[in-house]
Amino acid sequence: MITVLVANPKGGCGKTTIATNLAAAFANGGLRTALADADRQRSSLYWLKLRPSTVPRILGLEWIKGDPKPPKGIDRLVIDCPAGLRPWRFRRFVARVDVVVIPVLPSPFDERTAERFVKRILRNKAIRRRRAAVGLVRNRVRARSRAADHLEIATTGMDVPDVGEIRDRALYLEVASNGLGIFDLPTPRIETVQADWYPLLRYIETAGWRGSANE
Repeated sequence: MITVLVANPKGGCGKTTIATNLAAAFANGGLRTALADADRQRSSLYWLKLRPSTVPRILGLEWIKGDPKPPKGIDRLVIDCPAGLRPWRFRRFVARVDVVVIPVLPSPFDERTAERFVKRILRNKAIRRRRAAVGLVRNRVRARSRAADHLEIATTGMDVPDVGEIRDRALYLEVASNGLGIFDLPTPRIETVQADWYPLLRYIETAGWRGSANE
């Protein structure tokens, strides 16, 4: 099993959008997928309630007060981490995951928060011992904008891999309102949108298997 933690101490950076679409991508790839919601807002769990029976099933786990072991037989576990998670609980999460994905928005405030978060997370024992990998993903990026260029420069200097960008599209809100991710939609219609996710998915698979091998 590969476990992915989507985390950033700043709210509003798109953690749930990243987590739900990753889960949908894994499920549509034929993998038995679970999505754990550790946020009191329960946004990921609400998304799962909206999810139609005609698309691949994703198991929902409520981890708001605890983080029990997931059921056996799961291939991919995605954890939607809340903003402002207590340090001791964050350390517990990191100790059990293979990949930490940090979404970063194109703004100086988000870039500064991400930079400080990366410095803190790199001091974690699981990260230092290469038990878990860390990757930054530039989220809600508007193509060919100054903010996008500045964000790309900022993330390349944060001492962890920049694993791609997710462009800002209204489509994400449209599909989320129906409990769907973009990988639940017919590929010919949104091939260019799905392509944004391929670098991140490749990084998770490569780094995740390396982390699982170290267990």
